[in-house]
Amino acid sequence: MSSKTFVLVHGAWHGGWCWCRVADRLRASGHIVFTPTLTGLGERAHLLHPDINLSLHVADVLGLIKCERLNNIVLVGHSYGGFVISGVAEAVANKISSIVFLDAFIPDNGESLLDVVQPAVQDVIQDVLDRGDTTVPVRDAAAFKVNEKDRPWVDSLATPQPIGTMTEKIKLTGARERVATKAYIRAAGYPNVSFDKACARTKADRSWRTYEVPCGHDVMIDKPDRLAEILLEVA
Repeated sequence: MSSKTFVLVHGAWHGGWCWCRVADRLRASGHIVFTPTLTGLGERAHLLHPDINLSLHVADVLGLIKCERLNNIVLVGHSYGGFVISGVAEAVANKISSIVFLDAFIPDNGESLLDVVQPAVQDVIQDVLDRGDTTVPVRDAAAFKVNEKDRPWVDSLATPQPIGTMTEKIKLTGARERVATKAYIRAAGYPNVSFDKACARTKADRSWRTYEVPCGHDVMIDKPDRLAEILLEVA
């Protein structure tokens, strides 16, 4: 297989660190891999400020694509990252050869993360808004059904999520649907109505490929070999 370029976008409370196992496997196979950390999270937590929103996170990824002069990208978004990569596709769909939603939200025009998360998470976000706080507290790894061995590692690196990333409504015109290859990967061991709906939606559309992996929400941590295999197949 010729060398491919992967851009792996993490979800809420995470950072580029969560992709290390998958990135190592893809690079070992001769591929180019970028794992940007979104502003205010991970090793960029020191840049946290009240105005961070979804648009800024989209700009983070667009800046990477521009400065690294990337083309023919396999763009992957995990969880909240589905919002980010949908926004990226609006700006540079011509540079994306494949787009992959990894146990991720597939937003429609005008939706925010607050609109599509489960009721319990909506309550947490609303409490943050009511208090006037600027971040949403970390959800622990156990809640995401991460394997027990890796939970301390994940919990030690997870950081609060800027509230603006969860309340800004995305503007979409259908660019995502025009990407040549689209795939959805569902983590079968993580109960979630929103992701069940997204998976069912893609299964019903012949322009999408769908996969299921028997693990918790953080597929890149629980099943890196299988995830790398799927990403190479999609690429």
